[in-house]
Amino acid sequence: MSESLPVRCPACRRSHRYTAPAYPCACGAPVAAPLDPDRVPAAVGERSWHEEWVTVRCGSCGTRGEWPHPELGCPCGTVLRIPVTGEREEAPAAGGPRRPTAPTVPIRTARDAVTAAVLYLRRLGHDDIRRADQRPTSGIGLAGRGVLAQLDPSARRATPRDVECLWLTAMTESAACLYFSLSGYSGEARARADALDVPLFVLEPSGAARPENAPAVALDADAS
Repeated sequence: MSESLPVRCPACRRSHRYTAPAYPCACGAPVAAPLDPDRVPAAVGERSWHEEWVTVRCGSCGTRGEWPHPELGCPCGTVLRIPVTGEREEAPAAGGPRRPTAPTVPIRTARDAVTAAVLYLRRLGHDDIRRADQRPTSGIGLAGRGVLAQLDPSARRATPRDVECLWLTAMTESAACLYFSLSGYSGEARARADALDVPLFVLEPSGAARPENAPAVALDADAS
């Protein structure tokens, strides 16, 4: 069961009750970051990749995963980063590990889109996702062992050049690749992705990754 604790916004002094979100581990058991009631939440200023994630250990299977750092948005506009303790071991689920599920997170910001893409990549079995060393021509690059993904959270549709650059970078790194977009793809981009066998996905507002071409459908079927 996820923890909850009282939180007061340091900017407007409003009181809130925060409950840590639980995410499904690869084994299916829910995992939530352990909240620290002895520390004061801090307003989020300049973001860094390292501070966006927290390591949590699943008590059901022992897997250590990187999950989004708990945050709370106050009505005054302040975003609070909720303090967490060290790794936490969750109690095993009744009846043993459950089958993996398809985790999603509603997309309201670019950060939510990154989280949704990372969760989908974990569903595919990539538990070591990090920001890619080489920045893509547009959007955000994500990388793991043997995989390279590009996420475009902008309002524009991806172009053939975007697809080709992702494919070429993946080829040089001997990695598989896939593309996530919030706004979809041009017809030319779809045709180029089909020719290069690049899976295309659209991230829906719910956080679900919707396959947009045959390579993506095949990849999604393997992950189900």
